[in-house]
Amino acid sequence: MDELLEPVGLGALESALYVRLLAAPRSSADDLAVATGLPAAELTGALTRLTEHALITRLAGTPARYVPAPPDLAIDALALRRQEALERLRARARDLTRGMAAIPRGNATDLIELIEGDQAVLHQLARIQLAAEREVTIIDCPPYLMGQPIANDEQTQAMNRGIRYRAIYHAPLLAEPTKLQNVLQCMALGEDARALPDIHLKMIIVDQRVAVIPLSFGGAETKVRILIHQSPLLSVLVMLFDLLWDKATPVGARPAPDGPSPRDRELLMMLAAGMKDRAMARALGVTERTVTRRITLLMEGLGAATRFQAALQAAHRGWL
Repeated sequence: MDELLEPVGLGALESALYVRLLAAPRSSADDLAVATGLPAAELTGALTRLTEHALITRLAGTPARYVPAPPDLAIDALALRRQEALERLRARARDLTRGMAAIPRGNATDLIELIEGDQAVLHQLARIQLAAEREVTIIDCPPYLMGQPIANDEQTQAMNRGIRYRAIYHAPLLAEPTKLQNVLQCMALGEDARALPDIHLKMIIVDQRVAVIPLSFGGAETKVRILIHQSPLLSVLVMLFDLLWDKATPVGARPAPDGPSPRDRELLMMLAAGMKDRAMARALGVTERTVTRRITLLMEGLGAATRFQAALQAAHRGWL
């Protein structure tokens, strides 16, 4: 059977009857019984539900005949009512969550929870972000749960609702083209992004009421996280983030007066993206020898022994 109306709370039978009436308006229950192969008596409840949802109208006369409402109008109206109901449900859930947060937590097990396993961790990270009301703060560094950074779809949804995101990144990450592109996309949505040259701390704090940190900050990924509720420990994490935020350099900040020229800044961006000399020369319209010479001068000015260090120093100074 057709499942057209299942997203708005109606079943496959209602969907099949509605689609049939679109093809054959003014059908009676007997006509529909023949079309579906079901007894007319079994269709009564489904026809009543379709009528109550304003998807069909029963015409006067005997036998009763039905005409469908135009799908674009009727289904749009149903979807809107469904969305409004879901928003009321979410608002109620937030009220209940605030009520829970106001209850004193006396035991350590009430303040801290262990989350184990990839899917359990991802579920909790999604849940707390979707429940955010004001601000989400993040410190991002490797190692990563899935081996590499993954798209944070919940961040996009939250920011579309007006939630503020502030993120501090491990600066060497910005030398990786894929990660840099992801950060720039988040910034385009409104994220405030900063970087620190050597930070090996990872955490996310939502509305200063709940935080998630790894079980360990060193070594390999443990696939275990600690969920921390409102407590002195959470307050310390909030203060730690604020201290690091003040020290961090804005990603993409305008260069200082003694910073690189626009052409050198463009070269540094290409260098951070991992482009080869030939590709950079082609993009800049110069020779490879010119690119090599300019990179050498930039490395000397930045006090960098390698190109990677040059990109790192440039990111730390806000030149990228």
